[in-house]
Amino acid sequence: VQLQASGGGLAQTGGSLRLSCAASGSIFRINVMGWYRQAPGKQRELVATITNGGNGGSTNYVDSVKGRFTISRDNAKITVYLQMNSLKPEDTAVYYCNIKSWYGNYWGQGTQVTVSS
Repeated sequence: VQLQASGGGLAQTGGSLRLSCAASGSIFRINVMGWYRQAPGKQRELVATITNGGNGGSTNYVDSVKGRFTISRDNAKITVYLQMNSLKPEDTAVYYCNIKSWYGNYWGQGTQVTVSS
């Protein structure tokens, strides 16, 4: 199973982008879906996660994106989204999607997000 991320690109400060990440096959017993990012010269950091719970699951965000980013999921399509609003130059990074299940830990290939000032 592969994860295919899309939706990255160039945005201006204050702009928006929506990232998507879809699995190419079935993944059973998913626990958590999430997005990470890695800026040049920095370690990869967790951006947002969403659990596989009732009422759409519970979400968690790194403080720097709270109120600006929204993570969501479509279980039927095994797809996770990241709506990014009010983008800032410090959001510039390669964004990676991640799915953790009972049977494995899956990563997408990364999609570049660049925010110009």
